[in-house]
Amino acid sequence: MDLTLLKKRLSTYKTDGGYLKGVDNELLVDILSAWESWTGSGKEFYSSLGTTSNQMGFLMGKAKKLKREGVMPSSEFKEIQIEGNLSAPAGACSGNMVLRWKEKHVIEFSTVDCLLDFLKRAS
Repeated sequence: MDLTLLKKRLSTYKTDGGYLKGVDNELLVDILSAWESWTGSGKEFYSSLGTTSNQMGFLMGKAKKLKREGVMPSSEFKEIQIEGNLSAPAGACSGNMVLRWKEKHVIEFSTVDCLLDFLKRAS
C-alpha cells in the first residue's frame, strides 16, 4: 500500500495535540503489512507516515498483538502438513511443476490436476 495513503488515513486519528487515539484495527493491519514489506530504515518509515518512533512502536505492538491473537487475518498463504513417507503414486505425471518432499524426494507434475490428484492420494 502507498505510504502517502496510509499517512492520510492515519492523520484522521490524530488529535489536536498530535496524539493518535482510537486507531482502527484495519489500519493497524495495513501499517504492519507495509512495515513488513519495507526495505528502508525504520526512521524513514515512521517519518514518511508522519509519526514519531514512540507512536510507531505503540502501533506496531498493538498490530502484532492483534496478529498473534488471530483478530486480524494473516497472509493468504496457508501451509499444509501431510504426514507419512509417501512416494509418487502409480501413473504420476512428469513435467514442469516440482514438489520437494522431505528433502530427499523430488516429484515433477505437468499439470495442476496431476499435483492435486497426488495430494489427494497422499492424504
